[in-house]
Parts: sequence; structure tokens; C-alpha cells
Amino acid sequence: MSHLPRLSGREVVGALRKIGYVFDHQRSSHIVLRQTAPPHRRLTVPDHDEVAKGTLRAIIRQAGLTVDEFKALL
Repeated sequence: MSHLPRLSGREVVGALRKIGYVFDHQRSSHIVLRQTAPPHRRLTVPDHDEVAKGTLRAIIRQAGLTVDEFKALL
């Protein structure tokens, strides 16, 4: 299992934008992203100073990435 870096919600959003996710809307402290190309996934990223390890791992999994693929986007 690869080590996860400590990232803010904005840094996670920036990495996901590189693979085709775009801002959909924000509700309070949660940013919702959607994928423009199929399979049109939606992801919710907390807009916190530091995203929890388990939450980050779940976001990576929902995006269809491995930890190493995600780290390459940073």
C-alpha cells in the first residue's frame, strides 16, 4: 500500500481536474466535481485544510485510480 500525501481539498480538486473532472457546484464545505466524458462519475471533495487519509483513499478509488496514478497527477 502506497503512502498517501497530506493534501488540502483544493489540491485534490486540482489533481482531479487534470484527468477530466470539472467543478459542478459547492455546498457549504464540500466541492462536487463531475466527469465530462463517460462514465460521468461525480465526486464530492471536502474543502478542508487537510483531507483525512481514509477520505482521500475513498476519493481516489471512486475516481477509478490507484494511489500511484493519483500521486503522479500532483
